[in-house]
Amino acid sequence: MAYPRQNLNKAVRALIRDIAAKMPEFSHVKASRILVVAGEARRASRGTVKPLCFRGGRCTDPSGRRKPVIRIQGRRMLYCITLRPRFFRASTPQGRVQTVMHELFHMSRRFDGTLHAGRRHSVLGEDFYRQLKPLVRRYLKQCPPELLEALARSEEVRVFQWLERPGPAYVPGTFRGRTVYTEEQLYYGIVRMVTHKRPEVKLAKPRRKERVEKERVH
Repeated sequence: MAYPRQNLNKAVRALIRDIAAKMPEFSHVKASRILVVAGEARRASRGTVKPLCFRGGRCTDPSGRRKPVIRIQGRRMLYCITLRPRFFRASTPQGRVQTVMHELFHMSRRFDGTLHAGRRHSVLGEDFYRQLKPLVRRYLKQCPPELLEALARSEEVRVFQWLERPGPAYVPGTFRGRTVYTEEQLYYGIVRMVTHKRPEVKLAKPRRKERVEKERVH
């Protein structure tokens, strides 16, 4: 009997909601305004986030350029998180949580479809991870087991992929492509998820001299 494949979009959406509910640093995040898709490899990245608006949630910038609009179930999306192959094939469940939190950490505190200017890797360098990792550790201590279990499977899952991917900002009047994207431009693709377990820390065997001393003590 064939079992239905897990809907990874639902699992990640539930994770984002829980992070926003339990972590004050992410309380501005709204899972319903974030689109999650699976995409192609980009160097060694496990995930990336794309801002879908200009400052203030606007579609148009001062120069007149416009960004394509993405609407899912009639609601405009503000961000698109793309999960890369290494998220599916070379991650632990805890690592997948970190990837999602990593992308959420890039989002503006205004949650207006733009990125946080002070949290770019080019600005923070290694400090980005020094700020992020304590948040990940704190959340993992309170992450519900069922959310972690949903990211711990080694099986095929269903996840949104683009049939037609939105392009960059354009200048109205000179662009003839699609300007509004909906579920019609998405489909549920099948992705094989392979989960790696956290390596167990093995204690080194005591040296012969240490063993002798312990035996004498006992």
